[in-house]
Amino acid sequence: MTRDLPAEPVAEPANLRLLRRLVTLLLVVMILGLITLVSLIVIRFARPPAPALPTQISLPEGTIAEAITQGRGWYAVVTADQRLLIFDTTGTLRQEIPVDTGPTTD
Repeated sequence: MTRDLPAEPVAEPANLRLLRRLVTLLLVVMILGLITLVSLIVIRFARPPAPALPTQISLPEGTIAEAITQGRGWYAVVTADQRLLIFDTTGTLRQEIPVDTGPTTD
């Protein structure tokens, strides 16, 4: 005995229709999230690299560096004895500035 398929399409249940729409919405949100992540990664790595520091800076004898920063055409080294040493891009010492840290409390 063979069964005949109904000629008219059967109505889709409401909960199945809702589930299909939710899955479609989830797909759209995931695609947008992926596009956002990829674009943020591209934007982050498209920045120009930071300027290179000189390979060597000769500090005065007995000086210990604590921090370094750079500006356009110069480098500054903060020393352990509270001085600021300004170097040009070739590594030549251009200026020495004492740093006043104020009174110390022990």
